[in-house]
Amino acid sequence: MESTFLCVFSDKLWAPCFFRSIKMFMLVSAMVLAALTEGLQVIGGNKTVVQGGTVVLPCQLIDTMETLSQISWQRITRGKLRNENFFTILPTDGPKFVDGHDERFRYIGIFDDNNGSLQLSNVTLMDEGTYTCIFTLFPSGNHKTEIPLNLLVPPVSSLEANPPVLGDKEVSLVTCTAAASKPPAEVRWLTGDLAGKLRTTTSSTEHGNGTTTTISSLFGIPSREINHQVVQCVITNAALLSKQTLNFTIQVHFPPTDVIISEWASNSFECVTEANPDANFTWKRSDNSWPQSAVRVEGASLQILSMTSHLNGLYQCEASNPYGTKRSHLYLHVSSAGCTVYWTLLILLVILIVAVAALLYLQTSGKLQRIREIISGDMQPVPRSPSASDRADSHDGGL
Repeated sequence: MESTFLCVFSDKLWAPCFFRSIKMFMLVSAMVLAALTEGLQVIGGNKTVVQGGTVVLPCQLIDTMETLSQISWQRITRGKLRNENFFTILPTDGPKFVDGHDERFRYIGIFDDNNGSLQLSNVTLMDEGTYTCIFTLFPSGNHKTEIPLNLLVPPVSSLEANPPVLGDKEVSLVTCTAAASKPPAEVRWLTGDLAGKLRTTTSSTEHGNGTTTTISSLFGIPSREINHQVVQCVITNAALLSKQTLNFTIQVHFPPTDVIISEWASNSFECVTEANPDANFTWKRSDNSWPQSAVRVEGASLQILSMTSHLNGLYQCEASNPYGTKRSHLYLHVSSAGCTVYWTLLILLVILIVAVAALLYLQTSGKLQRIREIISGDMQPVPRSPSASDRADSHDGGL
């Protein structure tokens, strides 16, 4: 009591006593706040999401009996380089945006449960950064947690063919690109039976937005051995659910090889060659005349519709592509014996028709029956009138 009295009435002892009282009050307040916040926690956590996906930014306040007056959200991202408030939740007004509406954000927490969680949909690379959730309590003030948001960007994958011409020097055959991925993609080749005959080179380029483009090329000597062989580009990335495999058929370009003309059906001929790209075929005749009505041409095929001697001659099949041309010849000869047989059969047919007509005529006129009787001997001689000598002999006998 004496100390208190001296603090109030003594000019010399008032100041030291006052400051001791302030310190005591602050100490007591700190002890009270420490007791209130002893078990208090704000729970958040790191989050990772694939570009274009949806993520929940968790924020939960637990183990406190203080009064919650506001929940605030701040962010610093690739698109927002300064830390700023962008979202608040009040007990009366509810959730609202601070500086511009962004419909991708949705409050999914419950204020009375001290839950300030947000949901972000259609996430872009510009959303990557750090989000801060702040709870304002009375009397202890602000309590916060940071939620780092990491973005995964799947690569844009492609193959670019570099078809070479047949040769004996190593060249680039195909390039596989895994563009703008985060983290960088791994690119490798599966070459099967061509292992040891092909080699690869791989390089990466990092972009300002944090993505990386990886390029891998396949090299080899352009030969017919590797033409039309299938290889695979395999791309691995954390943003992909599984490995991505791109199949590629190696193409080596070369002109047509020797052209072979073969008879594949009766009176039909076909040109055969090997070329890449496939050859186009043209049929010609040596004298430049072309009996359109007697032949039919369809690509590599030549069909003779009428085997006549006027088709005799030398025919040419030409195979060509952008890298060269090859030709082969066919000499067609239709024998004249074929015509003789034709006319002989025609004459025999005419004779048969005439014979049948004659028989029909004899049948209808009755002459055919008489001919049969004469041949068989059944026909009686026809009576004839007596001649003068016969009458003379008759008179002499009478004498």
